[in-house]
Amino acid sequence: MLAQESLREGRLDEALAQLQTQVRKEPGNAQHRVFLFQLLAVLGRWERSLTQLEAAGALDPGTMPMVCTYRQAIASEAVRAAVFAGQATPAVIGEPQEWMAWLFEALRLTAAGDHARAGDLRARAFEAAPSSAGALDGKPFKWVADADARLGPMLEVIVNGRYAWLPFERLRAIRLEAPADLRDLVWTPAFLTLETGAEIPGLVPTRYPGSEASEDSQLRLCRRTEWKQLDAEATCWVGAGQRLLATDDGEYPLMDVRAIRLQGDEGGAASGRNAPEQPHDGSHG
Repeated sequence: MLAQESLREGRLDEALAQLQTQVRKEPGNAQHRVFLFQLLAVLGRWERSLTQLEAAGALDPGTMPMVCTYRQAIASEAVRAAVFAGQATPAVIGEPQEWMAWLFEALRLTAAGDHARAGDLRARAFEAAPSSAGALDGKPFKWVADADARLGPMLEVIVNGRYAWLPFERLRAIRLEAPADLRDLVWTPAFLTLETGAEIPGLVPTRYPGSEASEDSQLRLCRRTEWKQLDAEATCWVGAGQRLLATDDGEYPLMDVRAIRLQGDEGGAASGRNAPEQPHDGSHG
């Protein structure tokens, strides 16, 4: 299919036009609708993506489990956008802690452009957040965090149809499925084992927020990560493109990670360990 070739070459607008032509020619083909739902999700055209997803479900009842999962994922994107715009506070899995409130307020201040106050609050949050040792694909680490300073000790997740932030210290294991479909560039299927021992299925947003609006198709397609420094003190670097997880041993693109094992809080605050050093060249590919 021409659309697949254009997609491989990163020509997203061409791929969209070609796929829409194919759908018009064969409107009853559910697989074309599934492909279009996924491509529109990559482009961040959420309402149109949902329309094609629902159409696929109507054409092929066998797609309904997928439809139910990704209907909720698409709905979560509006909440996610509001959170990073400083207009909403994310739900937290587990009991709220004071350091989380500092992190959320820092995010609101960052969105408002008050980077100095945001940096102070974020530093306090990173200092107070518990840190967990463990192993990432068998490589031991003393701490793990999201490489984006807005998140640090938190993992973005969609569980039970709801967007939330999940502290790494409340996890005991994360299993991430290898990317197999276009939609996996937007949401990575995961199995999360909580400190209670419960294992819950969920999705982890594969890209950093706003990546879908980038003019760079490589960022939209998770083929690289780019960093932007928001403050003069270089305490807040934010990502675009594929999510990176950081440990004391290095940085790992989310789509390369299969399993993380965590041991829980080893006794006390993170002492800044949840504030990983950011790339100084502004990019990571």
